[in-house]
Amino acid sequence: MTEPRPTAGRPRDSDVDRRVADAAVGLFGENGWKSFSIEAVARRAGVGKASVYLRWSSKEELLAQALRMRLATVADVDTGAVRGDLVALVRQLVERYAGDHGMAVLRLSLEARTIPELAERHQEDLQAQILAARAVVRRGIRRGELPEGTSVTFLLDALCGGAMNHCLATPPERRAGLVDAAGEYAERFVDFVLASVLVGKGRPR
Repeated sequence: MTEPRPTAGRPRDSDVDRRVADAAVGLFGENGWKSFSIEAVARRAGVGKASVYLRWSSKEELLAQALRMRLATVADVDTGAVRGDLVALVRQLVERYAGDHGMAVLRLSLEARTIPELAERHQEDLQAQILAARAVVRRGIRRGELPEGTSVTFLLDALCGGAMNHCLATPPERRAGLVDAAGEYAERFVDFVLASVLVGKGRPR
C-alpha cells in the first residue's frame, strides 16, 4: 500500500488521512474525474485545503493513493474445492461492486485508461482477478474437479462480468442489500456456471 508522503513538524494525524481518503474515493465514485478537485475533497472531509496539499502534491496523486488505501484487491482463496474457491471469488466481486466504494470501483474501470496515475491501479485490479481465476481453474483441473482444457477466459468473463452486471442491474434502492446477500448469490451463480462447465460429469459438488 502506498502511503501519503511524510511531512516535517507535527506528527501526522491518521484521522485526517482517513477522512480525506474516504472523501476522495466517495467524490470520485459519485461525480467522476472531471469534477474531482482537492478543494472539493477538503470540503467534504472537513479539513483545510492546506492540510491536503501537505500530504499530496496533486489531485492525481491524492486519488491514486486514496484508492490504494480504500479498495482491496481480489484475493485467491483456496477452500479446498473448486466450488468453494469460485464462490469466494464471486463474493469478493459482489462486495467490491455493491459495497461502500462500489461506485468508485466502477468509475475506475471506465476512466482509469485516461488518467495515467490511475491506470496502474486499474491494471492491478484486473491482474488480481485474472490471477485469482487462473489459480482456481488450475487447482480445479489438478484435482479432477474441472475438465482438461477448461477456459480461464470464459470462466473469468462469466463470473466477473456476471457479478458486475448483477450489481449494476439491481435498482439503487435495493443495492444496499446486495452485500448481505453476496454469499447466497455467489453460491447460486457458481452452481449455474459450473453446471454448464461440467456437462457430462454430473452435477457440481
